[in-house]
Amino acid sequence: MKRLVSLYGLLIFGLSSIPALSTPLGLPPVPIPTDNPQTPEKIQLGDKLFHDKRISADGKVSCSTCHEKSKAFTDHKRVSEGFNKLTGTRNAPTVINSAYMKTLFLDGREPDLEGQSTQPPVNPVEGGLPNHDAELKIIRDDPDYVKAFKAVFGVVREHITMKEVSRAIASFERTIVAGDSPFDHYYYGGKKDAMNAAQIRGLKVFLEQGRCVSCHRIEQTQALFMDNRFHNIGVGFKQIHGKEAETAQAFLKAKHGGADIDHAVLSNENMSEIGRFAVTENLTQVGAFKTSTLRNIEFTQPYMHDGSLKTLEDVVDFYNNGGRLKDTDPVSPFLSGGIRPLDLSDDQKKDLVAFLKALTSPSVAKQVKDDVPLANKDGGNTP
Repeated sequence: MKRLVSLYGLLIFGLSSIPALSTPLGLPPVPIPTDNPQTPEKIQLGDKLFHDKRISADGKVSCSTCHEKSKAFTDHKRVSEGFNKLTGTRNAPTVINSAYMKTLFLDGREPDLEGQSTQPPVNPVEGGLPNHDAELKIIRDDPDYVKAFKAVFGVVREHITMKEVSRAIASFERTIVAGDSPFDHYYYGGKKDAMNAAQIRGLKVFLEQGRCVSCHRIEQTQALFMDNRFHNIGVGFKQIHGKEAETAQAFLKAKHGGADIDHAVLSNENMSEIGRFAVTENLTQVGAFKTSTLRNIEFTQPYMHDGSLKTLEDVVDFYNNGGRLKDTDPVSPFLSGGIRPLDLSDDQKKDLVAFLKALTSPSVAKQVKDDVPLANKDGGNTP
């Protein structure tokens, strides 16, 4: 399939014809579910829903509140802020290239973008709505939405459900795709001057002594810089150090008593730190979180699931110390096997940071600077 997800990028420029468009350099084609095909009208409806602040308890919070275009579809806060200024426990990951993720949320509790989009509006510290009926009432009471859902899904007002709402939002999110970085032109495009000397040295560190590529994958023809797996790298360990078993038991009691995982992990700091265990109940996955993409990481600060690291330099130091900010900090007994001191020199650390900045897409860099919708040079996308 040629880049059908690029249609919306052309629509916002008012172009009347839609040529065949290629995938952005460095990325594979976006996977599109067979039961939720892309159409320009559906994408446009999803865009409106994504930005509609009325779909919250105070009428001031939308998906875009935590995933803002001008901030590389993040919010630059340590942890996200919901309705009435309530704060959760986790850092908002970027939506850019989320179309390639096999699970959503940092603990992977949803298998697709459709499922993910249903949770924030009814989370008590995000959208704050009491239930999905309240969300649907807001949508059904808007004549423009009623008209759009009829045109896109063929459903009348009273038959609009969360299935249609989630499919529209997911379709929009699948258009937020960005590749075409200096790394892509250097590694896949054969342009040896696309990266500077420090970035080229940093790539060598990334592939060899730094072992970053073990989880942030680079393939022969594409690079998502993630592995769609879960790892305990030591972040947040001090929060539950000595209380791991107690926290896990408290979570299981709440979960088996009917509590939503989504509500529990965003409302309780200790429970937030149990990571993938919240989904699998596998003790070996306590504190394990999904590998985040490194693309456009220059603009998605602060870092880690709890927003505890402010800069890329902090991130490199954390890994260099084997999953600790300082070599005197305690080591988590649940650490993934590959997390150990790297013994990088100061120059190697600087080069690695330089390389990470070579993963920035020009369209994203300009979006952050100007907050103006752009067509990606290769893909026509609007990240």
